Amino acid sequence: MKNKKSHSVSRRKFIRDSAIVGGSFFIVPRHVLGRGHVAPSDKLNIAGIGVGGMGEGDLLAFAKSPKVNIVSLCDVDDRMSVKSRAGFPKATYYKDFRVMLEKEKKNIDACSISTPDNTHAVATLAAMKMGKHVYTQKPLAHDIYEARILTEAASKYKVVTQMGNQGGSRDGVRVAKEMYMAGLIGDVHTAHAWTNRPVWPQGIPTPKGKFEVPKELDWNLWLGPAKEIEYNPAYLPFNWRGWWAFGTGALGDMACHIMDPIYRILPINHPDSAECSVSNVWKDMWSEANYVDSCPPASIIHLNYPRTDNKGNIKVSWHDGGLLPARPDELLPEEPFGNWDGGVLLEGTKGKMLLDCYGDNPRLLPTRLMKEITLPKPTLPRVPEGHHLQWVNACIAGYGNGTTSSPFEFAGPFTESILMGNLAIRSWTMLNPNLKGWDDKYLGRKKLLWDAQNMKVTNFADANQFVRREYREGWDLTV
Repeated sequence: MKNKKSHSVSRRKFIRDSAIVGGSFFIVPRHVLGRGHVAPSDKLNIAGIGVGGMGEGDLLAFAKSPKVNIVSLCDVDDRMSVKSRAGFPKATYYKDFRVMLEKEKKNIDACSISTPDNTHAVATLAAMKMGKHVYTQKPLAHDIYEARILTEAASKYKVVTQMGNQGGSRDGVRVAKEMYMAGLIGDVHTAHAWTNRPVWPQGIPTPKGKFEVPKELDWNLWLGPAKEIEYNPAYLPFNWRGWWAFGTGALGDMACHIMDPIYRILPINHPDSAECSVSNVWKDMWSEANYVDSCPPASIIHLNYPRTDNKGNIKVSWHDGGLLPARPDELLPEEPFGNWDGGVLLEGTKGKMLLDCYGDNPRLLPTRLMKEITLPKPTLPRVPEGHHLQWVNACIAGYGNGTTSSPFEFAGPFTESILMGNLAIRSWTMLNPNLKGWDDKYLGRKKLLWDAQNMKVTNFADANQFVRREYREGWDLTV
């Protein structure tokens, strides 16, 4: 007689051994590769890494499901974790996610990562390597190399993944896709995306001064893989976004939301070139400030995408810092051009489509057409439960038995595509008018040519230093 125990598999092993290769609603098809199913009575045990701010909001969203337990919390700053610790008093608490994963590995099924961009990749990969499903805030990674690594890791470790660009699960982008598929604007040849970000300091000098590290903060862990520098309150708790060492600027913060409809709807994958212009910051007459550590206050980026159907190219332009593309002639003077956060304009061979931030409120231009035409019937699956609970349900369903809107198979290449724009920005801002040969290197007069397969700029070697950053000793990204 066989040992009865050999037939029993723990709930956590079911969840650990089962995950979805989730897809967007049109890129990755739903398929069945599952190795198990969690009983409806069981729950998904989630740990939070970075549990203040957005991390707190993510945990509250997951906890709306009766099938979720928030079992462990991790934050390098006790001040940021106060609300989450009060909201989930039974959860264990740690400062180092590596310690938490090791000590709680038998209790955790999935992790929500909402740290500064600087630590997204190392925390996410560490969780995946232990077989934990992951929900990682946008942008997926701090640099292009990290995004590629996480994409490969998702395939290797077969865990359920989702990037936190919630608009990817809303109805708006699906309505826009259906309108595009119906041929209402023809073939798109040009797209514009814009945001009012940054709404934090950028284009400023590197902060100086000697400050005592608050007792609640582990500064070494907060730095993570970044180079060691002195603590300065100018970076915390939110303004890290404007510093290249920790954040990815306005583009990294908002493009994963705003450009999602462009990348999700159109037949594109990786750009083959990028160029940019950035606003100047001047200290004295004809003496431009060399603020190389801070992201610029405003920029415009132009990306060229070869169409995946081999029918030419699509030009995509990004505008931030309050800069906008020209208002289309079809838009009446009093009509809003996107919304407060930003918007998207798609220009096709037959017409134009305007969307608000997060892909909301898609409408044809002129807007009177929305009353004159019959919109196509819904054909794409909706996500009534929302972005967070979609991931929860996919984790519980098991590998291959559900879908997520922004799995790393989608979110990884998307993030790479976005961060390509930062190669152009950083190549610009690292240059100083006093450097020899500045006129020859002035990136505003040049275009970066991109070999996506090899993650390499082919015509300006200096730009490649930003594809993959150097990690401090003790941190690595080994799959």
